[in-house]
Amino acid sequence: MLLAALCCLLWSFRTSTGHFPRACASSKSLMEKECCPPWSGDGSPCGQLSGRGACQDIVLSNAPFGPQFPFTGVDDRESWPSVFYNRTCQCFGNFMGFNCGNCKFGFWGRNCTEKRLLVRKNIFDLSVPEKNKFLAYLTLAKHTTSPDYVIPTGTYGQMSNGSTPMFNDINIYDLFVWMHYYVSRDTLLGGSEIWKDIDFAHEAPGFLPWHRLFLLLWEQEIQKLTGDENFTIPYWDWRDAKSCDICTDEYMGGRNPANPNLLSPASFFSSWQIVCTRLEEYNSRQALCDGTPEGPLLRNPGNHDKARTPRLPSSADVEFCLSLTQYESDSMDKAANFSFRNTLEGFASPLTGIADASQSSMHNALHIYMNGTMSQVPGSANDPIFLLHHAFVDSIFEQWLRRHHPLQEVYPEANAPIGHNRESYMVPFIPLYRNGDFFISSRDLGYDYSNLQESERDIFQDYIKPYLEQASRIWPWLIGAAVVGCVVTAVLGGLTSLFCRRNRKQLPEEKQPLLMEKEDYHSLLYQTHL
Repeated sequence: MLLAALCCLLWSFRTSTGHFPRACASSKSLMEKECCPPWSGDGSPCGQLSGRGACQDIVLSNAPFGPQFPFTGVDDRESWPSVFYNRTCQCFGNFMGFNCGNCKFGFWGRNCTEKRLLVRKNIFDLSVPEKNKFLAYLTLAKHTTSPDYVIPTGTYGQMSNGSTPMFNDINIYDLFVWMHYYVSRDTLLGGSEIWKDIDFAHEAPGFLPWHRLFLLLWEQEIQKLTGDENFTIPYWDWRDAKSCDICTDEYMGGRNPANPNLLSPASFFSSWQIVCTRLEEYNSRQALCDGTPEGPLLRNPGNHDKARTPRLPSSADVEFCLSLTQYESDSMDKAANFSFRNTLEGFASPLTGIADASQSSMHNALHIYMNGTMSQVPGSANDPIFLLHHAFVDSIFEQWLRRHHPLQEVYPEANAPIGHNRESYMVPFIPLYRNGDFFISSRDLGYDYSNLQESERDIFQDYIKPYLEQASRIWPWLIGAAVVGCVVTAVLGGLTSLFCRRNRKQLPEEKQPLLMEKEDYHSLLYQTHL
């Protein structure tokens, strides 16, 4: 019933986040390299007539990248999005979106002037209706074609430099699966040649900001699809877990008794089809994923390579990560030592902070542990556990930001792997966002985590408790002192008044006060006496 009701809302809300806006997928837009669609509110490009934004040239950073990618001009993702567009909407104030039709994260209302803070909760703290609503929203997104976005099925060169557009429709959930695939896919060099050592969202400084934006956009998309502006992604706190406690039919799907690699028939997700997982096939054809279904969702948690990932992360592992003071270090890739980012991502040991290519820990450990679709980087977002997992990873990132209060300059400005510099625009998002834009507190982006709110209350209580206890011990003395003080003040006041009256009678007329009686003050007092 809930799913049916949600479907009725489908065409009442338009989506606004993703990759290639449908309005910019024409040969005209591609050949003119301009993506400035009109805002429906006034019909002008970027809502310019209403002061929401303007169509402007894209200004790219010229900061150098690291040595990991030795090519130039062979990948559409280089200098994003300049291969496809060099003019897009630049939104003003609190407006955002490919046509400036939305509000920036954390702002709401008709003119984007209302500020609101949403809270992401532990999935096990959701009420039954909240949990069922979340599962229904996922299913609705999986069965709803994105009205505003399409995906390219060929490179810009294969499109004859834009003259023959190659785009497909895709559902809202798979749109985000495709984006995660596209940002991490190999570079196609022509013939049968590829380059694997490239990733615009992993193994480098942009890992945490990129996934932060990814979740915010996904969250916003669901809010618009359903009309539920209070929706937030729940998180799965996997610290010290001995098994996959969300892998039940009540939550994210149990194990199929007939085939341990499949989900239980009773699960919401057992009928889901995955996309963008056949990487070797795409590479051999020098093609992109086109969104074609590729089979059921696979998951066999715990039956993984235990030599690489002996266990799930512990509370001590998380605390060690948080103790690291450097966000990034050394080569700024998966070989970085004592890097908070590299340790949390799982390429460095959570015991020492030293990079270890033989182990997959922290964030990576969860992907390996799931032993299925989620274990392959490009297609891992097919499994909805991906969202819960990355929400918790983001909460750890947020803890680190609050503990160390880094300036934005801490995020590398130059020499990071391609696409990961501070001022680089993140692939494959349109509208455009820089990595450094999301190296800020989640509160500045309009959301918080329930566990962080609780921990801050605990810290405050622990800090103030000794002072409250001390005050309770001296309280009787404070009361006694107050009483004695009042008595002494009253006696002194009475004596002073008597002395003044006696002296007043002896004053000459020219030295008498103008107001003699208490009643004379009533018209001059602006405050009453307590």
